[in-house]
Amino acid sequence: MSAPLEKLLRDARIDLVLSRIETDPSVIDDVIKFIDSEIRSIRFNSILILGELGKKSSSALSKITECLEDDDWSICREAVRSLGKLGNLAENATFKLSRLINNEEDSIRKEIAISLGKIGIAGDDTLSALKTALKDKNEEVRIEAANALGNIGSTAHPAISNLMNSLKDASWSVRTASARAISKIGEGTITAIPTLINALEDDDWRVRYRVVNTLSKIGTEAVPHVIDVLKHKNPIARKEAVECLGEMKLNDPSIIDSLGEILSDKVEYVRGKAADALRSIGKDAIPTLIRIYESAKTEMKIVIISAIGGIGIEAEEAIPFIIEVQNHKKKLIRLEAARTLGNIGKTSEKAVMALQKALNDPKKIVRRVAAISLGKIGTNASIAVPALINALNDKNPDVRWRASEALGIIGVSNDDVLAGLNNLVHDECDYVCESAINALDGLTEE
Repeated sequence: MSAPLEKLLRDARIDLVLSRIETDPSVIDDVIKFIDSEIRSIRFNSILILGELGKKSSSALSKITECLEDDDWSICREAVRSLGKLGNLAENATFKLSRLINNEEDSIRKEIAISLGKIGIAGDDTLSALKTALKDKNEEVRIEAANALGNIGSTAHPAISNLMNSLKDASWSVRTASARAISKIGEGTITAIPTLINALEDDDWRVRYRVVNTLSKIGTEAVPHVIDVLKHKNPIARKEAVECLGEMKLNDPSIIDSLGEILSDKVEYVRGKAADALRSIGKDAIPTLIRIYESAKTEMKIVIISAIGGIGIEAEEAIPFIIEVQNHKKKLIRLEAARTLGNIGKTSEKAVMALQKALNDPKKIVRRVAAISLGKIGTNASIAVPALINALNDKNPDVRWRASEALGIIGVSNDDVLAGLNNLVHDECDYVCESAINALDGLTEE
């Protein structure tokens, strides 16, 4: 004979009661009746079980809500939890839940914040309670209030200014939760844009990271506001605005032109971020990068060339420009040009020919990178094999190393290649020997 329901509730046999309900859903009505029991454990466990059932126990809503006024604080707290598990079905209970936000028991205030977030209805009572909880003396309550507002989403936008204040909270956990909440709310509403813009100069990088992420997800509507920040006196704000525009990856001419202008910013890390942002936009940014190059200083020229290289094969239209740059008198610019040709010239014979020429550059570092780039191009660089064979005799071991490596990757296995590599098997530098042996092994495999 199975045990009476009352005994199972008193003994906290939650698993057995849930199992019985699964077999016979009408048992839910019996559990609801036991909420009125005079025995505390029965009342408590009845509420707990109904919460575990979630929306299946919607008929218990009014009885659970009554328990919010129970003299036993643990019963009250369990009722708060169970209402949260009912989700939006508990909307009518939010008024009473909100009134308890000043309860003297910390754990009750914490659970109220959590449950209001789970119910997810941004009514006046809910928002007022959660705004109050953001200033609670207890750190955990403040954290859960921020989390709740984030869970509610875009309809909680009236609380963004309160969350902004919480970004200055003494607790790192509260600041992080607040920034995360702003992000969740902001993704769904353009009304958050002005507040988010102001946060781009926040002292905490974690907050700025969340704000940038949110603005980039808002997208087009945020663009004019973010572009305005590029003129901000605070370089940190400018940098974050640049990153935001880059993350949007929009080929909007106003974005590209604005980022082009800030490539001449007086602060180095802002200029660098602008180049990165243009790179992330892709081939549509190439004309602007080339135009700015002409008036840029040496360091910025290198950054611009690198940005073009970062675009990859889609930047093929820039190959003639990079080939021309490779004749620059400054070593570091020629170096970056050689590296970039390896990234964007994978299908270009002209790029291969330019790199072949760079194998004779007076600077060893340029010759080395030219060999590496030919290796990156791979089989399409076969016309450069004779030049690479000559590079096997370069006086610099790093050039010999990279040339042998490239020959192995390109995969042309003729007598001249094999002879040249065999000559390096006993090279004075171990890593050159190893590279030659690896290349020979790859080329002679049947």
